[in-house]
Amino acid sequence: MQNNYQKFIELREKYPIFVYDDYQYEVTVEGDILLSFSFFVGDEIHYKPEIYIKYHPLFADFYVNENWEKLKPFVFSIGMIELLSYWKATCCPVIEVRAGKLDKEAISFWKKLYFNGLGEFFYTNSIRITMDKMVNIVSHSAVKNSKFCFGLKDATVVPIGGGKDSVVTWEELRANQSVIPLIINPRRATLETLEAAGMHGNFIEIQRNIAPSLLDLNAKGFLNGHTPFSAMLAFYSLLIGVLCGRKNIALSNESSANEETVLGTEINHQYSKSYQFEADFRQYVKHYLSDELNYYSFLRPLSELQIALLFSQHPHYFSVFKSCNAGSKQDVWCCNCAKCLFTFIILSPFIAPQKMVEIYRENLFEKLSLLYTLQQLCGLTSEKPFECVGTVEEVCIALVQAAKQYEILPVLLQYFVETDLYKKYATIDFNEQLSRFETNHFLSELEMSQLENRIKEISSKKKL
Repeated sequence: MQNNYQKFIELREKYPIFVYDDYQYEVTVEGDILLSFSFFVGDEIHYKPEIYIKYHPLFADFYVNENWEKLKPFVFSIGMIELLSYWKATCCPVIEVRAGKLDKEAISFWKKLYFNGLGEFFYTNSIRITMDKMVNIVSHSAVKNSKFCFGLKDATVVPIGGGKDSVVTWEELRANQSVIPLIINPRRATLETLEAAGMHGNFIEIQRNIAPSLLDLNAKGFLNGHTPFSAMLAFYSLLIGVLCGRKNIALSNESSANEETVLGTEINHQYSKSYQFEADFRQYVKHYLSDELNYYSFLRPLSELQIALLFSQHPHYFSVFKSCNAGSKQDVWCCNCAKCLFTFIILSPFIAPQKMVEIYRENLFEKLSLLYTLQQLCGLTSEKPFECVGTVEEVCIALVQAAKQYEILPVLLQYFVETDLYKKYATIDFNEQLSRFETNHFLSELEMSQLENRIKEISSKKKL
């Protein structure tokens, strides 16, 4: 953790105002949609990020009707979440919004999202600040966006990330309805996941680019750190829903995303995957964007254990899915990070040890170098890893079950069974855990019933 508090103070004094000046969107000659934004800080810092939404045949009806004016509130809102990546370099005490009008309630929504979404950024940079003091958002624009009706179909967009969670959402939903995948900045794992699903290139693609001027500031030592990617994905997915005429946006955020990363605080690496954000976001969409769109997380009622159980039923994805951020550019499991170890742990109760080794190319339970990471995941340290990982309870329960898979315990499992945690969680009824569902969610009764029946059916067959 780097102490950048003094740098934070100095940058705020030097750069008092961040301006969201303008946004534009147009159709290119290839039929793609180009979004562009203009942000600046004083006379010397200018950001002009560009994002391309690749043309898809599902956009044809929207293009024919030429309802381009209706996209304004969506693109404006995308700019409001995009600006956070640029604001954090200088942390200006004022954000001046000239591109559109925000009322008091909208400003409250954005301040809450910015503060909680940057909780990890502030923590890892040793920045102490309250929500009230973090930033003042002002909007003097007379341009106020209006809500429109689109006549959307009861079909679904599913963002695909290349990991196990979106695979489960995809497989469970496509059995009963029309779904189309959405990918931001495709990588090998996401593309091969779709090939394993039999989609063969049929997906909606967004190419998101970071403004080079921000990369220059990062190289010069300006402030940098985590931003809420899932919140950004949420706003882009709404625009895609409108373009392809589908009202449902089904994310893959589970109940464990609600647990704080720094124990005993509200700092949560996964804030924009949490139920709190989901509920706030749905209200924002209903009030300012559209009554038709239904953004929700299909996996919200489930634990990581239940998701792992469901994923284990689709072995054709085993060789292609990847959840490792460190190895994403090379499309590998790095086998040295918290995300790799967590995924290895949570799948181990449901997938045989030899098959796990085939997936990862090695047995992570045999790596003593991952001992501290194991301790973090088990709650034996003051903070969990700043990764999208499950709850302390889920990890400990999975480790108890994983130990049952071995006659001779690997070093990490041997360590765990000698702790008090093993004694605590070994008495828990595993089947009961798999039959418990989170009650705070936005699934329909039919969807919830289908999930419950599916979990029950698989648990019975596996005789867990």
